[in-house]
Amino acid sequence: MSSAPQVGRGQVLAYRTIANGLRERLDGAPDPLAVLDLGVPNVPAGTARQALAARCTDPLGGALALAWTTRGAPHLHRPADLPALAAALWPLDDADAAARFATGQLTPAAGALGIEAFRVTAAALQSVVRAPTAKGEVSRAVSDRVPPELTYDCRPCAARHISGGLFQQAALAGGVALDEDAAKTVLIPATPRPPIPSSSSGTSRLVRTYLHLLGPATIGDVAKYLGTTAGSLKPAWPSDLAEVSVDGRRAWLPADDLDALRSARPIRGVRLLPPSDPFLQARDRAVLVPDKSQSKEVWRILGNPGVVLLDGEIAGTWRARVARKRLELTVTPWLPLSAETRRDLESEAQTVAAARSLLSADVLGLS
Repeated sequence: MSSAPQVGRGQVLAYRTIANGLRERLDGAPDPLAVLDLGVPNVPAGTARQALAARCTDPLGGALALAWTTRGAPHLHRPADLPALAAALWPLDDADAAARFATGQLTPAAGALGIEAFRVTAAALQSVVRAPTAKGEVSRAVSDRVPPELTYDCRPCAARHISGGLFQQAALAGGVALDEDAAKTVLIPATPRPPIPSSSSGTSRLVRTYLHLLGPATIGDVAKYLGTTAGSLKPAWPSDLAEVSVDGRRAWLPADDLDALRSARPIRGVRLLPPSDPFLQARDRAVLVPDKSQSKEVWRILGNPGVVLLDGEIAGTWRARVARKRLELTVTPWLPLSAETRRDLESEAQTVAAARSLLSADVLGLS
């Protein structure tokens, strides 16, 4: 019989909400928030600041940088973290590289290039992006600079394009960030500008960060988050982890977080989390939302909603639209809401509106 500590999903959720900074708001700008250690996704555009609004009182403040990082998705980071992150996200070996940009658009010859595919793409990006430049212009220039195996025929454009996944995953290593305020995607030189890594370094530390924020989890969970395979990630799996049994499922987290897991208690109150909130990035989705029909509401093929976090549990979804500089937010609760909870939702909606630089919010669906 395993001697690993036994915990249930409720204990895991309590731990994760606290680790994710959702117990109480930081008074001030977001720079100290732990979720920035991993990065805050900005999908769709603008939602990263909404995620920060659930955790601090000044979500629009701070010195943060937007960049394509994990899986090539746009994330907000502390600028000083970008060089180390570029090295941590660099593929561990050729098989890892091929797994990260695998796509039906490219032939097997692309995967055979392995890490070299990342290196030549990063070098092309480094040479092209010297000033703010529209994504389309950069893509065309980079496509002309990489081996033809890394491009594909785009019939609508009557041109050959580099694989989007590779293009975006190599961007940080090429010293490229994004203009957060631009209406369309504009690439800019990162500050500081990371050098192209000669090899991966710090990947184990990045894995530990995931496990600290979203553990206990398995190597498969972390691999999915990074966009690779469990086999490829195995060499970077940390040795100083504690095994935990989560409702009978083996999982791991940093050993020095074990006491925090055991002592965690459910948070109280309401938060409105956007579709790609860091809390929702955990790959063991059945822990977050056990009900399969509700899970399908949260994670859709296209157009995920935000979620209502009530006393540490996901208790519904929400969607928003802008009308006359006001936010109209429609809530779909999964359980009856008390008068106090409805008032809290009204208050949280104003916080979401402020994070989107809107005057105020109207909440629908609470009657």
